[in-house]
Amino acid sequence: MDKSISHDPLVLVARRAAAAGAEVLSRRDESQFNLNDKSAAGDWVTDFDRASEEAIRATILTSRPNDELTGEEFPSAKPSHPSGVRWSIDPLDGTTNFVRNIAYYCSSVGACQLEEDGTETWVAAAIVAPALQVEYFAGKSLGAWKHDLRTGKLTQLTGPVDSATKILGTGFGYDAERRQFQARVLEGMLEDYVNVRRIGSAALDLCLVAEGALDAYAEYGTQEYDWAAGALIAEEAGCQVGRPAANPGWQYAGLVDTAKLSVPGN
Repeated sequence: MDKSISHDPLVLVARRAAAAGAEVLSRRDESQFNLNDKSAAGDWVTDFDRASEEAIRATILTSRPNDELTGEEFPSAKPSHPSGVRWSIDPLDGTTNFVRNIAYYCSSVGACQLEEDGTETWVAAAIVAPALQVEYFAGKSLGAWKHDLRTGKLTQLTGPVDSATKILGTGFGYDAERRQFQARVLEGMLEDYVNVRRIGSAALDLCLVAEGALDAYAEYGTQEYDWAAGALIAEEAGCQVGRPAANPGWQYAGLVDTAKLSVPGN
């Protein structure tokens, strides 16, 4: 592994924070879920989501008390003397998988830097999937990496290779009308792929594109915390990446014909 990423301060904090969140998830206990719906039936939140985000926030603030925090479960934290760095936290991406004991769930942590023109540049990312025992991480212009937590093996990620047997990853929203729209777009994309996977974690979908296990990923209506870390990991693996230009919008990565990603009403 390149020493520049192994010593990058924001990447190190991202990795520690994602690991802290994943450690909470690794204690998965169905008797302790305290399961509630959020926006719709099936859009669940558990006490593990909240405890994981608390662990992630505490880890970041221990070393970087002047950074801004934006998370899924708690209000944004804005310091009185901001550093210009903002963290986007998804403590449990794939809550439905977590509840149903499907291994594809993770803690996801991304950091962006405020630029002089007011834009933000994503600069550090880490994702840890405790049931899979894998960590993904990346730094701006420093590459993307997969860390097998069982063996310690590190692999630099280089994205998919175009072929006649491409597989697309996607996801569907909780609203029935949005699902129908997503299905219509998917129908128009199917000629480009031999099959489709719906894994249930946008963050891990993006990581799987980065490592070439999926050739492409596209989903409409994801939130920033869903893609903040994964999009940088895919980007640093050399993949074509598109972050939503509006909310809702399309998040995509890999071998995608973006002309087919229409919006409702078009």
